[in-house]
Formats: sequence, structure tokens, C-alpha cells
Amino acid sequence: MLGARLSAGEVVELVSDLGGGKTTFVRGLARGLGSADTVASPTFVLSRIYHGRAGRKLYHYDFYRLSEPGVLADQLAEALADPKGIIVIEWAKQLQKGLPAERWVVKFEPLPEDSDQRRIVIEYPPTAVGLVDQLESDWQTVKA
Repeated sequence: MLGARLSAGEVVELVSDLGGGKTTFVRGLARGLGSADTVASPTFVLSRIYHGRAGRKLYHYDFYRLSEPGVLADQLAEALADPKGIIVIEWAKQLQKGLPAERWVVKFEPLPEDSDQRRIVIEYPPTAVGLVDQLESDWQTVKA
């Protein structure tokens, strides 16, 4: 549902340990954007682009193997300027200064009683309050 409702220009930072569910989350975002592309972790290629409905693009970056963002920071800057782009970043620690202050941060935390399950904590910018209200309303409808 979130992928279908995100606007172009949104930045989503994903935070978790290795194997924490980040790529699975991106699959859901891509599906919500209407992408039929196969979503895979960009760990070894550093970035991937998935194409959705109405020319929308999902830029997926993984900075895990980088000690410094280098040229990938330039690619990220181009993606941020794309009027149809949504950007998802894993392992953004090295890039904090280059990220917009107004971004989503999605944290995947293992549950103490079962490390295979995750609690998802979402921090969102003040401008997204209306969107979050819509998502909560949709969730209540699905649960009913």
C-alpha cells in the first residue's frame, strides 16, 4: 500500500542488520508502484532501478560495501532530481549529510523472543502525516 501512495521525490532509508527484510520491503514498494521488474538486493551492484506505472521509477541503493559514497553520491543526486523517482537507500550511514532531512526511515528490529520475526518502526516527515493517516485507515479496512 505504501508504494502505491508514495509521491515522486520521496526518500526512504532502510535500517536493519544483514538479512533483516530490507529487500523484501523494497519488493512490496515496487509492486505498489506497479513494477513487474524482478527486485533483487543491490549489494554487489550497488544500485538498481525498477520501473512502475506512469513512468515512475524506484531507485534502490545499497551502500553496505562502501566506506565512502564516491561516484554513487553523484548518481543519487541525479535520482533525487528525477521528477518521477522514489529513492530507497540501504546502509545510508556514510551518506547522512547528502540525504534530505525530510525522509522516511524504516527500521527492522528483530523480536527478542524470535529473531526471525521483525518489528517495523517507521519515522516519517511531517509532510507525510496525511499519507500515514490514509495508510492507517486502509489498514483498518483490511483488518476488518
